[in-house]
Amino acid sequence: MPEILADATHMDTLTLHVEDLAGMESYYTSALALTPIEQGGGSVLLGRRGTGVIRLVHTPGLPRPARNQAGLFHTAMLLPDEATLAATVLAAAKDPRSRFAGSSDHHVSEAFYFTDPEGNGIELYRDRPRSGWTDADGTIVMTTVHLDPQAYLDAHLREDVVADLADRGGAVGHVHLQVGDLATARTFYADHLGFTPTVSDYPGALFVSAGGYHHHIGMNVWNSAGAPARAATLGLGEVTVTVPSRDDVEAAAARLRHHGHAVADDGRAITVADPWGSVVRLAPAA
Repeated sequence: MPEILADATHMDTLTLHVEDLAGMESYYTSALALTPIEQGGGSVLLGRRGTGVIRLVHTPGLPRPARNQAGLFHTAMLLPDEATLAATVLAAAKDPRSRFAGSSDHHVSEAFYFTDPEGNGIELYRDRPRSGWTDADGTIVMTTVHLDPQAYLDAHLREDVVADLADRGGAVGHVHLQVGDLATARTFYADHLGFTPTVSDYPGALFVSAGGYHHHIGMNVWNSAGAPARAATLGLGEVTVTVPSRDDVEAAAARLRHHGHAVADDGRAITVADPWGSVVRLAPAA
């Protein structure tokens, strides 16, 4: 039984429970230039060029999550180049419903942060070439250095990209979660689910990935140290991880069950809750 996820593993659509489905669909189509891929039954899947990014599920009556609760820290949308990132940042900044939360040079990537109208975190980023991610020992290096948003837009914004932004690429590159403690998170996401730790010396955070990526899932305790299991709230629904084949799904299911986790299997994908009740869905590619 393989102990780690296949190199071709990647993140996929993230599901959000929302109070105002029409308002949130309007926001994501305006601020992130996403377009509907599927809709009906109280939900809508939004993405770019047929690739899902966010699924919004109408779930009225639930409270918003507390700042110190386990759950979603942000969904990170990976853009293919500087021009597409700059144009997406401009679209997000121009929407009055966005709240800008900062920007950083992380050495492996350049990132801009926003909050949507229901308080969910969003990261917009592009990767630098993988050849420059590591130090002389081959260790991935991640930093947080200020990135001037106006200077970035001045350097990289192109009118032709702004004009056809919805037709440019974009996908979920990683998901960052709030957890109660990092040791338990590492046990679940690395030892049991099968991701590999990549950066474990960043204060208050842990990053894991498959295939040598800088991170597919980030976890932190900056607001949520000691958090118990999640109550039902708006916000995070499911984190979707795509693996190459059904065989990979079954191997992960066997590994998780071996470690005592309850795994639901619909014959194609599996779902499992992390120690704080955040649901992870593992599905095969196509």
